[in-house]
Amino acid sequence: MKNLFFKKRKAFVSEMSKEFTGNESDQHLEFFTGDIEQEINYLKRLYSFPANIDFMLREFTFNKMERKAVLFYIPSLTDTKLIDDAIIKPLILNDRKITDVTAAVSVSAIRAEPEIEKAVNELNTGDSLLLVEGQRHAYIIKTASAAGRSIEKPQNETTLFGPKESFIEKADVNISLIRKKIRSKDFTVEKMTIGERSRNEVFIVYNKELASERVISEVKSRIGTITKDAVQNISLLVQHIEERKRSLVPTVLQTERPDRAASFIEDGYVIVVMNNSPFALVTPATFWSFYHSGDDHYLRFINGNFTRLLRMLAMFITLFTPSAYIAITNYHMEMLPTDLLLAIAGAREMVPFPAILELLLLELSFELIREAGVRVPVPIGPTIGIVGALILGQAGVEANVVSPIVVIVVALSGLSSYAIGDVNLNYTIRITRFAFLIAAGLMGIFGMVLCFMAALIYLTSLKSFGVPYLAPLTPKYRSSGDTVFRKLLTYERLRPGFTKTKDLTKDTVRKK
Repeated sequence: MKNLFFKKRKAFVSEMSKEFTGNESDQHLEFFTGDIEQEINYLKRLYSFPANIDFMLREFTFNKMERKAVLFYIPSLTDTKLIDDAIIKPLILNDRKITDVTAAVSVSAIRAEPEIEKAVNELNTGDSLLLVEGQRHAYIIKTASAAGRSIEKPQNETTLFGPKESFIEKADVNISLIRKKIRSKDFTVEKMTIGERSRNEVFIVYNKELASERVISEVKSRIGTITKDAVQNISLLVQHIEERKRSLVPTVLQTERPDRAASFIEDGYVIVVMNNSPFALVTPATFWSFYHSGDDHYLRFINGNFTRLLRMLAMFITLFTPSAYIAITNYHMEMLPTDLLLAIAGAREMVPFPAILELLLLELSFELIREAGVRVPVPIGPTIGIVGALILGQAGVEANVVSPIVVIVVALSGLSSYAIGDVNLNYTIRITRFAFLIAAGLMGIFGMVLCFMAALIYLTSLKSFGVPYLAPLTPKYRSSGDTVFRKLLTYERLRPGFTKTKDLTKDTVRKK
């Protein structure tokens, strides 16, 4: 009697657990079995239906077949009108007996998938999932249509004569913007998935006849080693795949211009595109990639090189003008003409702070105004910057907190930094400027020279996906010589040798 009592209690507990948790086999389905009721219950439980309103299912019966079917989709990621017109209506209202589902629906892409996990992953991207009674697979139907903004002008990499379109937050649109510029059978797009929970898609774009297999495998390897639950966009992905994550210098280039991405692909580079980000990554990247801008080749030869010269001068002015002022006024006054030295001394006569503290205070104020102009609402951003700078500068001079010459030095240095187009390089130059300033305050010109030599040594030690950071200048590689200045377009016949491209020559006439 005692054994019978325990058997009955065990059976009762088992039935109650099934009632609350479902059948055990439903919780561990790996493949579709043809038991449509079991599969419906499993997917409902997986997506917390009906509590989860962003998951829908539509049950119906095929016309003249009396076979049950159910369609699953996520409304926020799906084109519901396409589902009604191209899937449900053809299957329900078809006058003939349906023997082939793929032939009955009128969609761009449909395929069979036997694994439940893979089918669920596709469902999460916006595709629809169709189950048919008795079939041991599901149909994955292309119906994705996520919301997003339209193509707009570039915000950071503006040009005078180049195309006026930029990437948006949809990877398929970004790939199409590149694809329409490279109409080649060798244009290749590979997909990887990262994030155990978010399942974010990463697209690797390259020309299979130009890109180096070593670079492609290195990019795939670094992306494949990411173990985070979620990596939502390109800006976060960069911080996972770059070599020196604490480095001040960027080693992966981000661009928002499809034309620039296409030109890199044609030179043998590998591009990485991702949903939720209006940028593409360029690998490998050298210092000269950050220094160049989109207009360099769209402008005529002399005009393009003139803008590059101005950009290089702006870089040196930003780095060295404040530190040179401190070094000369504190340690090397004999370098200045007597009249200029007396003028500087007269301007600083009533200032109570040392020159180094005065300059640091004004530099930090300029950076605060610039950051505030970026963060405040767009309509009042320029007003904040202009009014803040004018009021602070004038009030500081009248209150004898800073001297007029320091205001000129800081303004010249700050305005020159705007000529550096790449945002990441811009941050690097702005932060490095403070290192030069402190070195000049401690040791004068000798401190500046030591700091500059240390920076050069550090740059020569950097690599981006195995490529030296200052290539092709040092170490020397065969290339078109597009570094500080560019050549005439007719003379740019070589692709960069440091990318280890399979075809070094651009000139098709010479190949023949």
